[in-house]
Amino acid sequence: MKTDIEIAQEAKMLPIKEVAAAYGIGEDDLELYGKYKAKITDELWNEVKDRKDGKLVLVTAINPTPAGEGKTTTSVGLGDALSRLGKKTMIALREPSLGPCFGIKGGAAGGGYAQVVPMEDLNLHFTGDFHAITSANNLLAALLDNHIQQGNALGIDTRQILWKRCMDMNDRVLRNIVVGLGSKADGVVREDHFVITVASEIMAILCLAENMEDLKTRLGRIIVAYNYAGEPVTAADLHAVGAMAALLKDALKPNLIQTLEHTGALVHGGPFANIAHGCNSVRATRTALKLADIVVTEAGFGADLGAEKFMDIKCRMAGLKPDAVVLVATVRALKYNGGVPKTELQQENLEALEKGIVNLEKHIENLQKYGVPVVVTLNSFTSDTEREYEFVKKFCEERGCEFALSEVWAKGGAGGEELAKKVISTLETKESHFAPIYPDDMSLKDKIATVAREIYGADGVTYAPAAERALKRITEMGFGNVPVCMAKTQYSLSDDQTKLGRPTGFTINVRDAYVSAGAGFVVVLTGAIMTMPGLPKVPAAEGIDVTDDGVITGLF
Repeated sequence: MKTDIEIAQEAKMLPIKEVAAAYGIGEDDLELYGKYKAKITDELWNEVKDRKDGKLVLVTAINPTPAGEGKTTTSVGLGDALSRLGKKTMIALREPSLGPCFGIKGGAAGGGYAQVVPMEDLNLHFTGDFHAITSANNLLAALLDNHIQQGNALGIDTRQILWKRCMDMNDRVLRNIVVGLGSKADGVVREDHFVITVASEIMAILCLAENMEDLKTRLGRIIVAYNYAGEPVTAADLHAVGAMAALLKDALKPNLIQTLEHTGALVHGGPFANIAHGCNSVRATRTALKLADIVVTEAGFGADLGAEKFMDIKCRMAGLKPDAVVLVATVRALKYNGGVPKTELQQENLEALEKGIVNLEKHIENLQKYGVPVVVTLNSFTSDTEREYEFVKKFCEERGCEFALSEVWAKGGAGGEELAKKVISTLETKESHFAPIYPDDMSLKDKIATVAREIYGADGVTYAPAAERALKRITEMGFGNVPVCMAKTQYSLSDDQTKLGRPTGFTINVRDAYVSAGAGFVVVLTGAIMTMPGLPKVPAAEGIDVTDDGVITGLF
């Protein structure tokens, strides 16, 4: 059996100019990064902005398990299947972070015969967007520390500095550090921190900004610290906005690549959904909607995280309205939720499937609360049985959902035609009545409680003293009307990753909160979630290599 990277390396890619031409994009609207990658120019948006939008389909999933769900694989395969059925389709995805690539999760190009290519480029440096975000983030940090060193005219309280440095790698030892050690010329000694680039507020800003003007406005609102009077100090106060925008000028433009079957894919931005808002850029999604009849996009991790933030943050801010949701599950993952060890998932076990399917049930209920039609798909594995398929199919149909089997990993677009037909039927026959789950004018605590109760199934919320103080201060500063971005483990509906299935009788524990004023939301930290992940005992990096003739191996 061929590996994902072998399949990708054997692919016959079209020049990206030919892929673009199928969507009416001319060469003048492309900024080429070699033969197979390009950025879309700012001018293209002005050409297409008055066109009617296509239909928007969100792909999400149950809570991730070690058994795998295949959300990106399904997104890519569904896009190719819709193209095979004659629909002008474009895919809108996030860019991968190097952290998971070299850590435990792997890349984000899909898998098998449902991938976007060039796979190695995408999973590594791609077009440099993450480097630009990292540089802009760390420029702001450098300007902040330099301002303090050069006399601190703004009266910044070094005990109340919020801005953290970042890097696009899992490096746990950088979570908490001390900077400024050495001589007086080496800066002021203080505690500092790192987050992974995908958790940086600048990543969120890039993904939510409409244009350069909006980008600069958002960058200027970033709160980096408080002064001795307790007042916020912003990036604009440090005169950092122009230089940061210069670093982000090209990163703001969406990237165009292709699937193995030459469907166009706009891949842009990459916030994680467990510690950030988990959606690709608004610019990419909006552009795709003007270029295609159907746009397939995805949101990170399970629907309790990515889909909730897609609905309550991205759609609210950008005025988007999803027309349908595809909810991905696997028989293996459902049995894992039912208590079956990973080593025994290949055996038929209807009892465990019945026990674990409650996780799928909760995600169905959650998505239906947003008023959007739901199609459930099972990502097929060879160990699955017909009885298991029939059980899940009946379960979904009894809850008002369309159901389809997906075989895109093994068969590409051809293996997704059953799913594509169900999606097309849903788009043509069922109306979306999308609405966010809470209003803007609800208090921050009530927003947190609404997500905890309605989406996670919690009995209530508890707050650490630091969280109580932070939420009170954020509200007094005038940010009580923004959405909440919940930072929570992806592995459970609760904030305890060991609670599988559909936990009950639990509370969500909020330990802290902070405002991302530029992004326009309040980040709420729950449980033990970290904004700088660590590497596992055996990192994926140990298996990655380059042959003497320059071929990358071991990337997945």
